[in-house]
Parts: sequence; C-alpha cells; structure tokens
Amino acid sequence: MDRTTTIPGDEARVMRRSADNPQAPTPDLTGIKDAAARLGTSPSGDRDGTYELPRIIALANQKGGVGKTTTTVNLGAALAESGFRVLLVDLDPQGNATTGLGLNLRSIDASIYDVMMTDMPIDDCIEPTSVKNLFVAPATIDLAGAEIELVPMFSREFRLRRALSHVRDDYDYVLIDCPPSLGLLTVNAMASADDVIVPIQCEYYALEGLGQLVKNVQLIKTNLNPALEIRGIVMTMFDGRTKLAEHVEADVREHFGSTVYRTVIPRTVRLSEAPSFGQPITTFDPTSRGAIAYRELAKEVSRGAQRRSP
Repeated sequence: MDRTTTIPGDEARVMRRSADNPQAPTPDLTGIKDAAARLGTSPSGDRDGTYELPRIIALANQKGGVGKTTTTVNLGAALAESGFRVLLVDLDPQGNATTGLGLNLRSIDASIYDVMMTDMPIDDCIEPTSVKNLFVAPATIDLAGAEIELVPMFSREFRLRRALSHVRDDYDYVLIDCPPSLGLLTVNAMASADDVIVPIQCEYYALEGLGQLVKNVQLIKTNLNPALEIRGIVMTMFDGRTKLAEHVEADVREHFGSTVYRTVIPRTVRLSEAPSFGQPITTFDPTSRGAIAYRELAKEVSRGAQRRSP
C-alpha cells in the first residue's frame, strides 16, 4: 500500500521524503504556509515595470546564519558595479557587513550607533569602501546596547528614518543589514524602508519563524510605514549536491510563487572566504559562481529602475 495516497499536498511530500530516508527529520511546513497565506503569491511591486529611485531596502530574517549579511554586502557591491550609487547601513551589532567591506572597527570614529542615539548626522559616519559607488554607515559593538537604550526615547521607531531622510536623495539604493531579531533596530529599519528582501537558507530550519516575520512586516506596514512591501525572497546557501536543498527551493517557490527571485545563491568556499579579506565577492573573485549569482540578483532587484548616478 502506498503510504502517501491518503495524505494531501505538503504532508504527502514530507512522507515520501521520509520513506526515501527514514532517518531524515520531518519538516514542519506550518510557518511557510502561514507566511504564504499572509503574503500571497504575487510579487510585491512590479519587477518588470519601472519604479522610482531612490529605494531603501531592508534585508531581514529573524534567524541568523541564513546569508543575510553576505547578501547585503554582495548585492550592494553588484549594484554599485552596475553604476548605481549605494549606501549600506550596517544595523547589526556584530558589524560583519562593516568588516566585510574592509573597514577596521578599531579605527572607526563614528558609527550608526551615534546616529541612532545622539542624533549625529548620518553623513558624519558614512565611510567610502574600495568599491566605486559603494559607501557604508558602519556598526560597532556599541550598537548592542541600543535595543535597551531606545526603549524610553521619543519616536523610537523612527530614529533611522529621520537620519536617512537627509541623505536619501544622495543614493540610488540604501541597503539596511538588519540584526537577526525582530527588536527595535529591525523595526527602525522597516519603518525606514520601501521594501523588504528576505534571504532564506535552503534548509528547513531556516523556514522556522517565516510566518512571524511576514506577520511583523504586515504590522509595521499597518501601524508605522504604509509604503512597506516585501519585494522578494532570495534563496541562499544552495547546495546542489543535496536533495534537501532542491526540496526546500521547490516548496518555497510553490508557496510564494513569483515573489521568490529566480536567482539562487550557491554555497561556495569563495563566498565564505571573501569577508576575511574585507572584500565583496565581486572583487575578491569576480568570475566565481557566487559573483555571477549576485550580479544576476542585482539585475532582478534593479530591473525597471533608472540610474541617476553619473
């Protein structure tokens, strides 16, 4: 008797995989189904139509280790390589996006913490990088205390939005690397942004909490930022040698449809090595699979946008 004949949809696929490999964990698809139900299967915004620049994009996922910072840095570098003027705002206290672009945390005089907590003009902390057209507002460990320090502040959810309003027109894209949580720093990022891009690792644990993330985006849209949209989901750390990665990609595409970018970011050694050299993959190894993938992702993200940079 076929064990899957009486089990509908998602559950049938899970049972078939478990039958193929009895030791494989049985994934819980509740989160992805809840998220898809809230978001729908149509892309937020017309990717093939025109849209106005400048654009502020928050890259967010409440789970760590999904390639969020890697995607922020390399997408920013690929957009800059294409001629767009890009500002990367490092809002993660770990500061990995900052060091991944070659900045020494010990030599930074001012950071995004000073902007958020003391109303320092963001221009005073922005640093150039080795990539033409790419700039960064760096993060230091000081930012770790900001979640608590922001609590009693007036208009605490809009500190970053006010800061970015003074430089928004100086850049084509502002990419915000959010911390792996849904605290006040992430709320500030989403209250500032036009769009959210969600990186998802091609493993089932990475799907946990996706429903909650989409729910929080909808809450921020309702209460703080009516313009906010989830523009896309990008599949990261794809290992083509495993069936699991293929199954996860198929499930995400089935549930979210064209909201998922066509480009899939591979898991490669060169992508892992690039941050230790303080370079994005587009300069560290320009012909690698990772560099090619992020250039393709940049084309998808910027499709329809008109360059304003000289």
